[in-house]
Amino acid sequence: MLDSSGRWRSRRSLPRRIYRAVRRELASSDVYGMDWGDPETVAPLKFVRDRWVLPYVRDDHVAVEIGPGGGRWTRYLLGFKQLYAVDFYPELLAELKKGFAKPNVTLVQNTGADFPGVPAGQVDYVFSFGCFVHLDSPIIEAYLANITGILKPGANVVIQYSDTNKIMARELLPGFAENTPEKMRAMVAAAGFTILEEDLTTLWHSSLIRFTL
Repeated sequence: MLDSSGRWRSRRSLPRRIYRAVRRELASSDVYGMDWGDPETVAPLKFVRDRWVLPYVRDDHVAVEIGPGGGRWTRYLLGFKQLYAVDFYPELLAELKKGFAKPNVTLVQNTGADFPGVPAGQVDYVFSFGCFVHLDSPIIEAYLANITGILKPGANVVIQYSDTNKIMARELLPGFAENTPEKMRAMVAAAGFTILEEDLTTLWHSSLIRFTL
């Protein structure tokens, strides 16, 4: 459960689906997350890369990736001046470190939905893919509340989330969380953000949203 600061008290407090997904993927894949599709070869993921990631990469900007896994998306974010890769699980950060021990990449272990060590008001871009699809609403709300503190004015936040309006997302339950564009919009707006655009059609089990302060 969440404490008064919006942090998760212990590993057991996180949804079991997340821990099961982590253990399963670390055991079954050379690069965690690649089993779910390579953005180099899977057409919808290539579109996400080219439309939602690469246009925002700048060598004078600072970025945060939430839930980087083994780095299937991290590799496209290395062009930032500074990249903070944030995850709850030390096992995943250790996996990421194997291929991304770079001077401009800082690995950050959080306590559930916070950003320890990420400087306040300095982040230009936040990206998360393959993480929020597993998160229940209270964790998403905690993340959104904490994201507000690290952003520069006009920064972009791009999040992929579970869309159970789609049949494939419902078939993946309980691996995917219960969420819809309607619920996600409401959470984003309640956190004080302005929604800039959405993509409800490219992905077969999830959707994307981009917003700013």
